[in-house]
Order: sequence, then structure tokens, then C-alpha cells
Amino acid sequence: MSERPTAVITGTTHGIGTVTSYALARAGYRVVMLCRNVAAATALAQDIMRQEPGSQVEVVHCDLADLSSVRTAASEVRVRCPQIDRLINNAGIVSTRHRRSVDGHELTFATNHLGPFLLTRLLLPALSPAARIINVASRVHYRGRMDLDSIDDPRARYSSVAAYSRSKLANVLDTFALARRLAGSGIAVNCLHPGVVATNLLPGWLNRIRPLFKRLILTAEQGARTTLYLALDPAAGSLQGEYLDEYQRVQSAAAAARDPSLQDELMARSARWTGLDQASA
Repeated sequence: MSERPTAVITGTTHGIGTVTSYALARAGYRVVMLCRNVAAATALAQDIMRQEPGSQVEVVHCDLADLSSVRTAASEVRVRCPQIDRLINNAGIVSTRHRRSVDGHELTFATNHLGPFLLTRLLLPALSPAARIINVASRVHYRGRMDLDSIDDPRARYSSVAAYSRSKLANVLDTFALARRLAGSGIAVNCLHPGVVATNLLPGWLNRIRPLFKRLILTAEQGARTTLYLALDPAAGSLQGEYLDEYQRVQSAAAAARDPSLQDELMARSARWTGLDQASA
């Protein structure tokens, strides 16, 4: 059994997930990368271990849009990793058109919220007493609207920006709800806005005009700073249920995100939608 602390992270094959994986390996963590593209993740793992001699990086297949895949991945991680010290929910997508996941949920919401929600709950029993859960959210959560009855309604008008904003609001709501549940346990749960980062999530039109405002767009290295602060800085271990910006500053989240009744309702619905026992949510 490895004596290294273990970090489990989703979405590592590009952007801040890649940067975070290198940094965690450099810091001495056993890095377990959960990715949909196993070939790309395996190539990255090999490169990290080549650049960071003695590091330990592993790959587990996980499609966050497929709840069955999430369950299989969580089971494999539990077998490989009896104890997890960092869980970083980093992966995210923006669907430009209305699509459904294999389980029948709106794809952006399924990938960005339901998959990480289920993964986190399934891995909770393996978290160490001082573990840290880090959810990569976004400032766009301020624009999010959480109408729980319309998320999967095919008659509802679809907007990729609205869908993404809603999924990021769900990330913050989930963070705060889980932080309340785990208060006093020693396990820290926080979320962050990484900044506007030059990744594949930028819409095509924004990429085309990037040179006009390039000073406002962060590199992946800059975008990973708050994630790495929450994962590695000793001071961050005392934070609980906070939302941080790209400069590692605690900020006030949207009013909707701070509504305990909405947090609880989203958790109850998410437990039902993912087939999870509500007592485990």
C-alpha cells in the first residue's frame, strides 16, 4: 500500500486539471486521475512520471455524464485507495445545444453536477479525517437560476450560458450543503472560481477575439492557483464552506447559493436523480 497521501482528481487531460496534476505529483501525492479519455490520460500520466521522477500517477476511466460509469469508477478507486486525502472535482463541460445524458438528464447539468455529486458521496467513506474536497465552480454561478422542475424539461428554452451557469450554481450549493453536513468532522469542503482561463471551455467566439483582451484571460497555470492553494496550503485546511476567487480570496457567493432550503432541496433531488440513498447525500 502506498504511504503517499492520495489525491483523486477529475478532468486532467487539459487546462487547469493538467497543471494541478503535475503540481500534486510534484508535492508528493499519489495522483489518481479520473478521465473519460483513457488514452490521453495515460499519456499524461506517463509524462508526469517522466518529468517528476519517483511520482505515482494512475488513471481510472470515468464518464461523469454516465452514472453507471461514475459508480464503477468510484468502486475501482475505493479498491485502489483505502484512504483519500484530496478529492478535486475539476472536470466540466459546456454543451452548445440541448442534449441528454445516457440517464436522461440535461448534459451540462449531468456532467458538471450530478456526476461529481454522486462520485463525492460514494468516495466519502474513504476520505481521511483531514481530507479536503475541492469543487471547481465559477463566477458565472451568480447568473444561475435553479428551477429544479425545468432542468430536464425538453420544452424549456435552452441556452448554453444559462445551462452552464445553473450547473456552476449547483456546484456552489452542493459545496455549502456538504460543508454543513461535515462540519466538525475535520473534512474541509470548499469551492472556487478559477478565473477566465484559456481552456477548451471558452466559447468559439470568445476564442476568436481573445487577442483583444488577452490581459483578462489567465493561463492554465494561473487558473490552477486557487485549486492548489485549497489542496496544498496548510492555512486552507481551516476553511470550511467557502467560495474563493482566482486570487485565493474568500468571497460572498450568490444569495441563491447561500439559501439552506435550496441547498437541501437540490441535495434531495440529486440523491433521487442519481439513485442514491438520501441519507447518504
